[in-house]
Amino acid sequence: MSKKKVVLAFSGGLDTSYCVKYLSLEMGLEVYSALVNTGGFDETEIQYTEERAKALGIERHKTIDVTEDFYQQAVRFLVYGNILKNNTYPLSVSAERVFQAIAIANYAKEIQADYIAHGSTGAGNDQVRFDLVFNILTPEIEIITPIRDQQLSREAEIEYLKQNGVDMDWQKAKYSINKGLWGTSVGGVETLTSHKTLPEEAYPSPLEKEGRESIQLYFENGELKGINGVQYASVKAIQRLEEMANQYAIGRDIHVGDTIIGIKGRVGFEASAPLVIIKAHHTLEKHVLTKWQQYWKDQLAEWYGMLMHEGQYLDPVMRNIEKFLEDTQTNVTGTVEVLLAPYRFEVVGVTSEFDLMNSKFGDYGEMNNAWTGDDVKGFTKILANQTKIHHAINDNSILKEG
Repeated sequence: MSKKKVVLAFSGGLDTSYCVKYLSLEMGLEVYSALVNTGGFDETEIQYTEERAKALGIERHKTIDVTEDFYQQAVRFLVYGNILKNNTYPLSVSAERVFQAIAIANYAKEIQADYIAHGSTGAGNDQVRFDLVFNILTPEIEIITPIRDQQLSREAEIEYLKQNGVDMDWQKAKYSINKGLWGTSVGGVETLTSHKTLPEEAYPSPLEKEGRESIQLYFENGELKGINGVQYASVKAIQRLEEMANQYAIGRDIHVGDTIIGIKGRVGFEASAPLVIIKAHHTLEKHVLTKWQQYWKDQLAEWYGMLMHEGQYLDPVMRNIEKFLEDTQTNVTGTVEVLLAPYRFEVVGVTSEFDLMNSKFGDYGEMNNAWTGDDVKGFTKILANQTKIHHAINDNSILKEG
C-alpha cells in the first residue's frame, strides 16, 4: 500500500528539517520537499539545500524558481509605492511568502498530494500567509503544521533532531534567517525582547568596505534599469546593487510592527538594495510627479503594503491598486546619484527630462519667472476668502490674546 504524499515548503533550516523527520517518522508520510526560490538563493545554496534534503532522507526534492514572477507581480509595485512598513521595513519576507505559498499550492496540485506542510510557528505572520493561500487555491488539501501544533521551542526541535541522528550547525540555528530578492530577515533571542539589538555576527553581510562611493542609478518608468551606465534587467539590477551596498553593511535595522494575529512583533533585517532603491525612487518622484499624484499614491500604497503584509495578495483590490500605481510611473524616468558609506547611504540628487523643478518657471525662494507680484497678491486674496469669512462670522478664540 503506497504512502500518502505531503508537499513540504522546505528551506533546509531548523524548522523545516524538524518537519521532514516528524512527517516521515511519526506520521509515515512520503515527503516531497520543495524549495521556492524568490531570488535569495544562488546555485551553491540551492545545491546545499538539495543535499540537505537528501541527507534528511527525502527522496523527492524540487527547486522552484519564482524570482521573475515575484519581481513582476510584487516587487515592482512595492517600489512604485515606496512601501516601507511602519516607515522602516521593505516587506522582505511578507511579500515573498505569498509567492512561495502559491508555488507550493501549484506543485501540490500537480503531484496530487494528500497534504501540504510548512514549518511556521503559532505566534507569527507566516502561518496566516501560507494557510490563507492554501485555503484559497487548494481548499481540498489538508494543511499540516508540526511546529505550530506542537508549540515547539527551537531547543526542543534541536533535541529531537539530535535524537534522530541529524547533525547541523546548531550555533547557526540560533538565528532564523530568510533571504529573498527583496531583503533578508533575521530573528533570534534578541528580537524577542524590546531592548536588545542583534549582534554583528547575526547579520549575513559583514562590513567589508570603508570610505565613500558615488553610484548612479537609472530608473525607467519607475523601474531600476541601470547602475553606473551599465544596463540590467530589473532583477539583475537589484542583485547587482545588493552586491555593491552589502559591502558597506547598508540596510540593517530592526522592525517593530503589529502582527496579523494581533500581537507586537520584532524582527531584524538587512535590505541594502531595497532601501537604496526605494529612497532613490522616492526622491525622483518628488521631482517628476505633481503634489496630488504623490498624495493619492501614498494613500493607496499604504493600503497595498498593509494587505500584502497580511497575506491578502490574492484579493482583487490588489490588482486595482497595481493599475493605479503603474499608471503613476509614466514619467518616473531619470538618474539618481547615491552616496554609499559604511552603514549608511545618502541620496544626492536627480537628473531627469521630466523634472518639474524647472528654472524657466521660477527658482524657489529666489526669482519668479512665470508670474508677477500682482498675480500673487490676487491669488492670496482669493485663497484667503473661505477662512476670512469663517473668522468674520465666528467668534474664534484662537485669535484672541491670552
